[in-house]
Formats: sequence, structure tokens, C-alpha cells
Amino acid sequence: MRRKLIASFAVLAVIVLGGWGAHTLYGTRVSATPDTALGGDGTLPAALVKRGDVAFNVSAKGELQGGNSEMLTAPMAGGNGLSLTYLSQSGEMVKEGDVVAKFDTTEQEFKLREAQADLAEAEQQVVQAEAESDAKAEEARYELVKAKSDLKLAQLEAQRNELLSRIAARQNDLAVSSAEDRVKQLESDYEDRLGAARAGIAMQQAARTKAKVASETAQRNIDSMTLKAKTSGYVAVQQNTQGNFNWGSYLPAIQVGDNIRAGMAVAQIPDLRNWEVTARIGELDRGHLAVGLQADIEVVALPGRKFKGKVSNIGGTTGPPWNRGFECKIAVADPAPELRPGMSVRLTVTTDSMKSVLWLPSQALFESDGRKFVYVRRGSGFTPQDVNLVRRSETSVVIEGLKEGELVALASPDQIRSKNDGSKGGAIQAIQR
Repeated sequence: MRRKLIASFAVLAVIVLGGWGAHTLYGTRVSATPDTALGGDGTLPAALVKRGDVAFNVSAKGELQGGNSEMLTAPMAGGNGLSLTYLSQSGEMVKEGDVVAKFDTTEQEFKLREAQADLAEAEQQVVQAEAESDAKAEEARYELVKAKSDLKLAQLEAQRNELLSRIAARQNDLAVSSAEDRVKQLESDYEDRLGAARAGIAMQQAARTKAKVASETAQRNIDSMTLKAKTSGYVAVQQNTQGNFNWGSYLPAIQVGDNIRAGMAVAQIPDLRNWEVTARIGELDRGHLAVGLQADIEVVALPGRKFKGKVSNIGGTTGPPWNRGFECKIAVADPAPELRPGMSVRLTVTTDSMKSVLWLPSQALFESDGRKFVYVRRGSGFTPQDVNLVRRSETSVVIEGLKEGELVALASPDQIRSKNDGSKGGAIQAIQR
């Protein structure tokens, strides 16, 4: 019995050791052999190396705006801001001359009435100065005529000196001399007295001009507080940036009752004949773009509609070091009546193309420790192979080192295998398939 028991244990030990060795050998085969395990359906996504033309594109999101837009801004009137009393709605159609926005004119109307009162008073002062000037001129002329008349009488009286005594004759000569001096003095002072009268009129006229300018300025300010459209189009109400300087904060649209500072943009009327897309693009793509490049435009609000355009302007690079970008404008070549300002768009700019080159989907290229490689199908599995990257686009890579028609993996077989090994029976199911 003891011998039989020892023999049974020996046989059991041999069976256990044999099973363990078989399991180890089987596991080594699974780890060492490239397979096609992906998990659920047991396949590894792959693609063929193709030869053809590859286009390199830059994609971005943007906003639709009218080119050569008319911007309506708050007038340069009032030092403490302007209160908005009327504003057209965004998207509202207006024609040339229609009122788009109005501001409170109470302060300017008070200044206008005050200036008009000053102007009326200045007008009366001018009239009074002119009357006083005429009176002074008439008085000066009368005194001069009277002095000349007195001189004439004194001269006539002096002609009788031969018949009079020496004393009387001397008195007549003195009277003539005094009359002559009086006439000369009046003639000399006549122009000065007229000039003084004219100066008084000029002073009152200057005061009147000042009051008139103040009145016209107040009226002009009142007129400027009504913003009218100079062209026909759709109104695009602007964001209220008054007193808001926080990064990333929401900026609401301007509305009636807001206090608007002078010079601030209130509404925009795009030129419906010249549409353009404004997009912010990352700094890395700046070297790929140039004015005149073709662009495909998709408007989110108009699914299925595609528009053509060209890059019309490339702005300067701005933003923090971790998110630098630049503004790019694309002129829409074939606008439609359905377009509206502010619509979101997706645009694709074709920057370059390569003819008859070998290319793969971008996810087929892997990089590690400075190497660039792909997983190529060899027999029943995939093995890594180094390649030379010629150029990369968003979806494709142009490579050298492979042959047309070769099958490459779109995912790492090692990672797929590790994932399946961690699941129950995954590797065994893959091998069985």
C-alpha cells in the first residue's frame, strides 16, 4: 500500500509538473508571437500603404462677419458715459438712414437751451453795441461839423479886425486860432472814436459767435447720439466691455439701459456683399499659411452647404506663451443670402500637396526614443519597422522605407496584447481564432 501510495504521488507530481511546463511554454508563445488580438472581436485595426496625392490642410473654427463692416460707436460727448435708450435687435434688417441706437440727450439738451439763451442775449448785445456805435459816430460827426462852423464864424468875425480896436482884433484872432485847434482835434479823434465804437461791436459779436458755437456743438452732440445706418444690412450688437477686464469672463451683449463710454463700439452692420471668416489659429500653423490660399468653409447653421474662400489677411501672433495664436481672415468667394453675422464656421485651408507619394493614416506612425516606426504585417503577426517621416498632416503622414500595398497596424500590438492578457481568456481566444 505504501509503495502504491508513493507511486500515485509520483505520477501526480509528474502530471502537475508537465502541466505547469506546458502552461509556461504556451504563455511564452503568446507573449513572443505577434498576434491580432484586439479584445472583443479579436482583430487589430490596420491600413494599407498607399501611393497617391496628399493634401496638407490647416483646420480651425471661426466666426462669420461682413467684410468692410460699418461700425457704429458711441459719440464723443459726455464725460461720464452715455445711457442707451434704444437699440435694434441683433439680426434685425435695417436700411440706409434707419435708426439703430439712441442715447439719453437730457444733459446735451440742457446745454443746448443754455447756449441758445446765451446766443439770444448776445444777439441783443450786438444790436445794442451797433446802436451805441451809430450814436457815437453821429455825435462825433455833429461835434466836428459844429467845430467847423464855429471856425467859419470866427474867420468871418476876424475879417472886421481893421475896423475894430487892437484889443477886439486880438480877441478875434485868438478865437480863430482856438476854433482851428478844435477842428484839428476833432478830426484827429474822429477815427479813434469810430474805432472804439467798432471795437465794442466786435466784442459783442465775439460773444455771440461763442454762444452760437456752443449751441451748434450741443445740437451736433444731440444729433450724434442717434446712430443711423449708412448702409443696408443686418445689425450685429457688440459685447459690453465697459468695466470688465477679467480674463475668460463672459461678456454680455449691449442692451438698453447700459452705460456706454464714448468711442465704444455699439453695433456693427456688415457689408452683405463682402463676407469674411475670422478665425484664431495656433502659432505652429503660421508658417504653413499665406495670403491667397484656398479654403473650404462649412457653416454650422447651414448643414450640407459648403463655401469657397481665400486667405485675405494674417494677423500678428498674440496670447500667453502656452497658448499663442494669430488671427486669420478668409474672404468668402460665393456668399449666400442665408448667411448672418456671428455664425460659427469650420474652415479647412489647403496649404500644400505632394504628388505620387507613399502615405499612411497618421495613427499608424509611432515614435519612441527618437525613433519613428510602424508595425508591418509579417506572416501571421505585426513587427516594428523604422521608417523615414517626410511630412505630416492632420490625418496622414508621408513616409519612406515601406512598399506600396504593405499592411500596417493602426494600434500598438503590444498594448493590445497586454490589454487582452489582462482580460479573462482573451489571449487564448485570440490564439484559437
